[in-house]
Amino acid sequence: MQRHWAFFLSCLLAFTAGHIINYSVIIYAQDALRSDLLSGIGFGLCFGPPLLLGWYAGVLCDRHAPTRIIHVAQGLFIAAALTLAAGDRFFPEPSTRTPFLLVAAAFAGIGWSFVAPARMTALGQIVGAAALRRASLLFNLLVMLGFGLGPLAISACRLYFGWQGVFFLAVALFVLGSILLLNVATKASHKPHRPVGKEILDGLRAVRANPLLAQLLVTAMFCYMLMGPMQVILPKLARTSLGLTELGRGAFLGTLAPALIVGGLLCLFVARRLPHGKAIFSASALSGVLFASMSSVHTPAIAFALLACVGILGGVAISLIVTGIQENVDDAVRGRVLSMYTIISQVIPAASGLSAGALTHALDAQRAVLICGAALALAAAANALRMHTLRVYRGH
Repeated sequence: MQRHWAFFLSCLLAFTAGHIINYSVIIYAQDALRSDLLSGIGFGLCFGPPLLLGWYAGVLCDRHAPTRIIHVAQGLFIAAALTLAAGDRFFPEPSTRTPFLLVAAAFAGIGWSFVAPARMTALGQIVGAAALRRASLLFNLLVMLGFGLGPLAISACRLYFGWQGVFFLAVALFVLGSILLLNVATKASHKPHRPVGKEILDGLRAVRANPLLAQLLVTAMFCYMLMGPMQVILPKLARTSLGLTELGRGAFLGTLAPALIVGGLLCLFVARRLPHGKAIFSASALSGVLFASMSSVHTPAIAFALLACVGILGGVAISLIVTGIQENVDDAVRGRVLSMYTIISQVIPAASGLSAGALTHALDAQRAVLICGAALALAAAANALRMHTLRVYRGH
């Protein structure tokens, strides 16, 4: 994999820059525009478009060279960053900056619809079958690392250069990421194009015909189901049940990203020794149990430890799922199947976050945490019983 260092470095830069844009939309709306409503709308615009455009993105990834799609998608992210920079620089009144924020969020959402499946499809093309498992684990680790570095980069840039520094850092990272891809060769399919709807149906039929792929995708839905509640409920839990200060709440919520990275790293080194199917179900069920147990914890140190364990187990489960999909999908429909995974990874957390918010409003943070964790644990147990193909899948 050493000869593909440019592709992997490009992935790290692009994912970091992408999360800089996402978090910037949310934080800028809250801090500069003083609007939680705009923050929520911006969040929806960043993650909503893949639900519709992700299907088309998968078709394009199977038709054209994925690197070409990546360049176009990253151009949309650059446009988002420049739009945010223009609004911040030239329009002093918060009300006049609102359209710039919303347009930038929409650009980012469209960019995510295409860049994630295109990069995953490109990985399947440039890496040989023998190295695909390790390459997929490394790729997923870089995704998690970018997720963790994004907010850190925002904090550092705002401290020294303000919001303009944040936006132009994102531009620089995307430009450098695109330059690194110039010598990465991917290929188009050169097959006759059929109507988009029929090609999408072909991808769905391919998943239906492969029980392992179908079960991996369904399991991914349940794994990502916990991401929304963690982002929505935990801030309130940290304030009401743990009694943490503002700094303590930031540290508590910041535990998740490095924990996911540790899970990805752990998986990178021990994946060959694990029966992948059983490991996915075990990690999912145990993470649900540990998350549910946080509902009765009032000691910050124990809560920190539990959240770290939840993140590590989540990193293991997601890494193994991504690897399983990459290794078992047919090249002819790789882009369409991987686009289904990226739709799941972006839409399910948003939907579960909305549900968790309603649950917290109706009950309280402690009971909402208990219900969400128990639901994941029970779903993992039920899936383990009925998904025989995935349960016996060893991954090697």
